[in-house]
Amino acid sequence: MAEALLRIDGLSAGYGAAVVLQGVSLALPEGDTLALLGRNGTGKSTLIDTLAGATRQHAGSITLGGVALHRLPAHARAAAGIGWVPQERSIFQSLSVHENLTAVARPGRPGSGARPWTPERVYEMFPRLAERKTHLGGQLSGGEQQMLAVGRALVLNPRLLLLDEPLEGLAPIVVQELLHAIRRITREEGLSAIIVEQHPQAILAISEHVAVLDRGRIVHTGAAAQLRAQPALLDRLLGLARQDPVDPQIPYIK
Repeated sequence: MAEALLRIDGLSAGYGAAVVLQGVSLALPEGDTLALLGRNGTGKSTLIDTLAGATRQHAGSITLGGVALHRLPAHARAAAGIGWVPQERSIFQSLSVHENLTAVARPGRPGSGARPWTPERVYEMFPRLAERKTHLGGQLSGGEQQMLAVGRALVLNPRLLLLDEPLEGLAPIVVQELLHAIRRITREEGLSAIIVEQHPQAILAISEHVAVLDRGRIVHTGAAAQLRAQPALLDRLLGLARQDPVDPQIPYIK
């Protein structure tokens, strides 16, 4: 197994005095992807937000490449290697597509050996953003905004990409385009990632590891391929009750 890039030990966190996560411990090897699953309200987004520095941490530690992430303010975590795509996307609505990318771009990491992400590489991966590079963020469709949010995280040249429900509310054709891009970013480019999703089978197919949260605690960890091959266990862990309303081939978590 590759050396762990991310280590979470005994993490408890939430919003204000409310504790959502309790005693969460995880390790993610360098270059691997973790599918983070669970029903709504179980703490998935809170864990992503905590890694990004957007919650109140009550206990535990987070290290990224040996750096004590939990000691850093939110604005310093991008420099430490975090690329965050929040559920709200949070692109700059009044800036153009190109300005969104160039405003936050950081150079590639010295000695990483990886080809750095630039706005030009983002346009190569998402051609429709290249066609709309002069459009304001607020003029884009939901799918285009999500592509821009992913691209903006990539030009930070992070060590760890955090994706919070990147497929939510998108048309099936856009879902497939984003899944293809995420697969390329993680499998072909080797960027470590944690992905929160309500389409478990789709995300398990492009992940090495899986963790399932319930009531703020981890109730299952293992190989993504093994859980994907056990639909009865997946159903029991996630409480799958119906098919996705957009694409009946994609299981949907109630």
